[in-house]
Amino acid sequence: MLISSKGRYTLYVLVDLAKNGQNRYIPLKEIAERQNISKKYMEGILKTLVDRNLLEGVKGKGGGYKLTKEPKDYSLGEILRLTEGDLASVPCTSKTHEHCNHMESCPSHPIWQQLDNLINNYLDSVTLANLLNNE
Repeated sequence: MLISSKGRYTLYVLVDLAKNGQNRYIPLKEIAERQNISKKYMEGILKTLVDRNLLEGVKGKGGGYKLTKEPKDYSLGEILRLTEGDLASVPCTSKTHEHCNHMESCPSHPIWQQLDNLINNYLDSVTLANLLNNE
């Protein structure tokens, strides 16, 4: 599994909002400058986060973006599955992959399933609050 730049940048944006956006909307331009991410690229990320109710966005003067929940209520698993799809280590364990004809006889399939469970459980246990506190 390789996390894409979109997944990493989404985490940067959410951590930035958690750190700087207490009780105020943060303009896209501010976040983009602090995180050194192009505004155009960030627009797509922010749209997805607003559409999925992870952020609230307001247009116009005084507008911008802010978290809809407390940082402790955002898991990295939730965020990365949003940007990356499922976090399967191999195609045959992906929820979107068609059935593999060798799955029942494959000696390594249970290992990949266990690895996926470990990855998902770990990422679901880490929150934005943990990232803010460098835990």
